[in-house]
Amino acid sequence: MANNDSQKLKLTLLKSRFHRKPGHVQCLQGLGLRNRHQSVTVSATPENLGMIDKVRYMLRIEEA
Repeated sequence: MANNDSQKLKLTLLKSRFHRKPGHVQCLQGLGLRNRHQSVTVSATPENLGMIDKVRYMLRIEEA
């Protein structure tokens, strides 16, 4: 069973996703980010952390 104490991260997209590599755009879509200055809260799973690491230059990352 999964533990309900999983860490949450608040992500804010600071830079536009246009004119980026296709893989980076797909990571943003996977994280649920579409527009600049949009914020989402995601679980800190290995899958999400990998996507965040790939596009961290476009994000503000905070603990939620």
